[in-house]
Amino acid sequence: MNKEIVSTADAPSAIGPYSQAVKTGLVVFTSGQIGLDPSTGQLGADFEAQVRQAFSNLSAVATASGGSLANAVKLTLFLTDLGQFATANAIMAEMVPKPYPARSTVGVSSLPRGAQFEVEAILVL
Repeated sequence: MNKEIVSTADAPSAIGPYSQAVKTGLVVFTSGQIGLDPSTGQLGADFEAQVRQAFSNLSAVATASGGSLANAVKLTLFLTDLGQFATANAIMAEMVPKPYPARSTVGVSSLPRGAQFEVEAILVL
């Protein structure tokens, strides 16, 4: 298996023993992205800001892999408050082009760095 590690300074560096994404052939598996600003390392001030930054980070990783969010075939969203689902859904609809990928949404008790939202993707280039 040919495995290529994808990395970009336009998204936050990995905060553990993992890669931003792994590309094998035409398939890219991204690690989860939270709403950290890659230039400051700071988390967005509120839920909406975190969701927008997380999708921006995911887009940067997709671009570094040779694709874009249009190549996403599967997204997984993680929310610490499922009451915010409508907000996350609306932002996703703005930032991910149609036709939309398959998606799962998971309610979790906590996320790294106290984030309220995380998103990961599988892309096919």
